[in-house]
Amino acid sequence: MTTLADVSACPKTDDQRVLSALTNYRRTPDSKLSAAVAARPGLRLSRFELFAILLPRLAVLLGILGPALAGCQADSAPAAQVERPVQVQRVAFASEGTARSFVGVVRARYETDLGFRVAGKIVTRLVNVGDRVRTGDVIARLDPQDLKLQVESAEAEFAAATSNLTQAATDFDRAVSLRDRGFTSNLDFDRRKTAKDEAEGRLERARRALDLARNQLEYADLKADADGVITAIMAEPGQVVALGQPVARLAHKGEKEAVVALPETWVNEARDAQPAVTLWSVPGRTFHAHLRELSPQADPTTRTYAARFTLDDADDSVALGMTATVTLARASGAAVARLPLAAVFNRGEGPSVFVVNDARTLAIRPVTVASFTERVALVTGGLREGDEVVTLGVQKLEPGLKVRTLDTP
Repeated sequence: MTTLADVSACPKTDDQRVLSALTNYRRTPDSKLSAAVAARPGLRLSRFELFAILLPRLAVLLGILGPALAGCQADSAPAAQVERPVQVQRVAFASEGTARSFVGVVRARYETDLGFRVAGKIVTRLVNVGDRVRTGDVIARLDPQDLKLQVESAEAEFAAATSNLTQAATDFDRAVSLRDRGFTSNLDFDRRKTAKDEAEGRLERARRALDLARNQLEYADLKADADGVITAIMAEPGQVVALGQPVARLAHKGEKEAVVALPETWVNEARDAQPAVTLWSVPGRTFHAHLRELSPQADPTTRTYAARFTLDDADDSVALGMTATVTLARASGAAVARLPLAAVFNRGEGPSVFVVNDARTLAIRPVTVASFTERVALVTGGLREGDEVVTLGVQKLEPGLKVRTLDTP
């Protein structure tokens, strides 16, 4: 059934003409209705009487609105589908080559914590942090007074052992002479021989004690055991240190390394990657390096693995403690296409993209994604070279939609 709302909503209806006809119709008096009311004053008309009177008026009204509605229905053909503009990117496959950089510091390959081999009180320290030392240079000294007393005691013990051996040897020689002439018993001879052997052992023990005391006196001077530079001081004059307590740290002259912390995702790749080292203080220069050491266990706090990369061509411009950037390049023969993350969606059937086909309509294409990075998805399968992939607004698109493509800027 057609209503007035349908008429007013039709774009083909002449609103002014319809309104004028309805106004004139309402103003036209109905002679039958007037005569019925005049003939029966004060009485209500029945439904049948009202229907018989109003039916002609309804026919006239439909005659006015009919042509307009017919014209509207004749011209209400569906409008042509409008092409929707979409941003696309052409697929281009290239060999995958990923690289990642890690920040570390330059360290010497060999670093030694130097400490005294005897306990005592430090009386002087002869080096500071940053000083270069050579093998045999004195780093610090202990108070030698107690050590000198030990040497004197060992010397006295050695002298006593020497005298005792002389007396035992004389008695033994006398016992040998008496035995040969038959003036002594075998028991006395054996006793003197035992006394001589004991005196010889005592003398040897005293000699070793004297050597040890003299060595400990020499240990009162802490000396560098290699050429290098002092990188840390852990004790000061006046401090009493225990045996082996670190006093200074010596970085040996020679090979230098870049020490970095690797996440667990790069532990295996680090062994096969090609490392290159750059320094913030030496811009524009790249040092060749190789992995020398990789910790087998993660740090309990940072959950990273310590790795040391030896600089093959380090010179004097590379100083200890400099900030180094180690770049690990991992080459692979697999070809991948880099697509923006916004181009990939998943509607429960795995990663997919919208591809514009030859008819300029959209089609869903399942793809194989090797990995996701912070900005792109690395696609290895499901697409062909040159395919146009929609890169924006994929969540609002549907298959079969006719589109007009705009290349990605």
